[in-house]
Amino acid sequence: MIGKGKVVVLVLAAVAAGLILSAGLNLSPLTSAFLGAGGKGKGGETGAAAPGKALPVENIPALAKEVSPAVVNISTTQVVRFSRPRLRSPFGQQDPFEEFFNNFFGNIPREQKRRSLGSGFIVSDDGYILTNNHVVEKADEITVVLLDKEEFRAEVVGTDPKTDIALIKIKAGKKLPFVPLGDSEKLEIGEWVLAIGNPFGLGHTVTAGIVSAKGRVIGSGPYDDFIQTDASINPGNSGGPLFNLVGEVVGINTAVIQGGQGIGFATPIHLAKSVLAQLKEKGKVTRGWLGVYIQRLSPDMAETLSVPGKKGALVADVTKDGPAEKAGLRSGDVIISFGGKEVTDEHDLPQIVAATKPGKKVDVIVVRDGKEVTIPVTIAEMEPEAGQKRAGGPDLSKGLGLTVQDITPEVARHLDITNRAGVLVTSVEPGSPADDAGFRDGDVIRAINRMPVKDSREFDARIKKVKDDKTVLFLVERGEGRLFLAVKNR
Repeated sequence: MIGKGKVVVLVLAAVAAGLILSAGLNLSPLTSAFLGAGGKGKGGETGAAAPGKALPVENIPALAKEVSPAVVNISTTQVVRFSRPRLRSPFGQQDPFEEFFNNFFGNIPREQKRRSLGSGFIVSDDGYILTNNHVVEKADEITVVLLDKEEFRAEVVGTDPKTDIALIKIKAGKKLPFVPLGDSEKLEIGEWVLAIGNPFGLGHTVTAGIVSAKGRVIGSGPYDDFIQTDASINPGNSGGPLFNLVGEVVGINTAVIQGGQGIGFATPIHLAKSVLAQLKEKGKVTRGWLGVYIQRLSPDMAETLSVPGKKGALVADVTKDGPAEKAGLRSGDVIISFGGKEVTDEHDLPQIVAATKPGKKVDVIVVRDGKEVTIPVTIAEMEPEAGQKRAGGPDLSKGLGLTVQDITPEVARHLDITNRAGVLVTSVEPGSPADDAGFRDGDVIRAINRMPVKDSREFDARIKKVKDDKTVLFLVERGEGRLFLAVKNR
């Protein structure tokens, strides 16, 4: 048996150990992590939560309670108008039943109201709210509902479809609770996050999970850079905030995969912060424009183009009379640096260029013929995208698995190809190197190893010259764009 004295000693030891363990795990009291109403956050901001060290997971209920007043539900109404069908009496215009037909079918409504739901969060005490563009796009009426069920009409201040971000505003006649914007670039995979929103119109709902991945590209636009999380995100969560455990917004809940479980995507808050001032001041976003078509630099292409480190964005084509062409950038250049910022892949460049002020001159470093070349480029303003017209006997290159033919006037007319220089791919052998590289029927080959191809005879001559090369680099025109395809030569 253990004596009472020993029990007291053991209890005291346990308490001491608990205090040491608590300090080591940052199990600090809730009051040390939050500021009261009207408290000051980083930079003197008034917000719901104080910046600092993240709370332990068991304090999520207190965090949710603290930030929820700044999260809003958004409902929109869109009036859809359509033409009333013109119906005629089967008995002719003079039929005695004509009045009946007109009276009956004349009551068919010519417009219909469509309603949708989403979420948002207040970013300033005077009623500015961030949400997704797709939540408020084309809405005729926007209603914002606060946690205490107060309702307000909202107006759109600015939208940016390219990043799916919108800024709206309500006039509440009082100071509103709001949440601070954090630093999404400091998020770590495995870090706990909290999503609050209005899934399926159920009202304020809190879910928690971790950051599953960063920099996800899901094909939604040129600035894809999503945070992937397993915090449950459903229809209606769109536009709602993703919080870190400090109470800062690190993302805007944006997308889900149909049928996917535990896979949701949020727009990093640093993208929203980069456009917020422009949305507030101008209602739209002005972006820089370089005028290049880029693609992924594969290891085979990097080796062929002698790119050290095998990093960068490969220029497939340059826009005629664009900033890049005027400065001297060429198809086949590999951009490795833009304005002093490293370009590691094709996803880095669009965001860096877009954030550059139009009219600014920047140094673009490219790898050309195995050497680094610095090219000063004056960035222009990105304009709305305009469509471009595709410019454009059979020979079997057995080693590559391609069948090509000359672009005759009839073929050019049929396929709407304005530039007849090159050869048309008429078939790709399944399982061949060309098939593995991604060739498709209808591709137009413009160059081989950066040497132009005029017709099938020149194509044959170029192919014979590269028979000893490990990789053959093709410049291909497909639809309205150009891309490079690297084919391993067997």
